[in-house]
Amino acid sequence: EPSPAERPSPSPSPEPFLERSSSAATLLLRAVSLLMTEALLVFSPEASPLRGLSRKAKARAHWALQALAVLCAALGLGLVAYNKHLHGTGHLRTWHGRIGLLTVLYFAAQSLGGLLLLYPKLAGCWPPGKLRLYHATAGLVGYLLGCASLMLGMCSLWFTAAARGAAWYLAMLCPVLTSLVVMNQVSNAYLYRKRSQH
Repeated sequence: EPSPAERPSPSPSPEPFLERSSSAATLLLRAVSLLMTEALLVFSPEASPLRGLSRKAKARAHWALQALAVLCAALGLGLVAYNKHLHGTGHLRTWHGRIGLLTVLYFAAQSLGGLLLLYPKLAGCWPPGKLRLYHATAGLVGYLLGCASLMLGMCSLWFTAAARGAAWYLAMLCPVLTSLVVMNQVSNAYLYRKRSQH
């Protein structure tokens, strides 16, 4: 009988694979559907839980929630990459994986761009009003990328095995509805206001 050092190591069992997949999905889902959505709704006059706070306090809460969203997304992406490495499967072969990576990188860049608004001295000669408009518009694009990535993930074999029938359609409806709410808020806060000022 071969010694323990000579025995081939057993392949990883499917249970930890499923646990890591579930943990990664949970982190990524929370990043976009919970933290990022709440970070964007901080400024909403109708839906903000921080309605009574100053704009500066809301901006800090927004940045903190965005930073947590980026952290969760990066950890989730790391778990996915680790899982794929352990099982020898290819990285970034699906649209979900590619759009997901692009989204996490975009979130990180957008959060760094938000520092210019949090600390205006870093912005130099850029007017704060224009910076806010650019940041809000770019943030909306990032949020829509995140929702697209979620929806592509819901088309994966892993998710379609977990959610079938009406549950799948209901899950797919959630990012669509939150996207509409966020688009409406950004449009009302920036785009329509800018038009009415001209």
